[in-house]
Amino acid sequence: MSQALPGLPARVEVYEVGPRDGLQNEKIVIPAEVKAEFVRRLHAAGLTTIELTSFVPPSWVPQLADAEELLTLLADLPGR
Repeated sequence: MSQALPGLPARVEVYEVGPRDGLQNEKIVIPAEVKAEFVRRLHAAGLTTIELTSFVPPSWVPQLADAEELLTLLADLPGR
């Protein structure tokens, strides 16, 4: 479609929250390397705004206990 539909914006921005919000309730803890690959694939698919993690106490959200490690693994990701 080359033109926006009447009443809709010509452009939208997608904020991907899967790596943070989508994974935080998984019953098994997903390794940081797997999360990093997930983020790399989202980025390769063209997503530019991706919520990676959150700095919360591990007792609250064990899935996000590797926040620092994940950011280190993704330090070379373009657009960071």
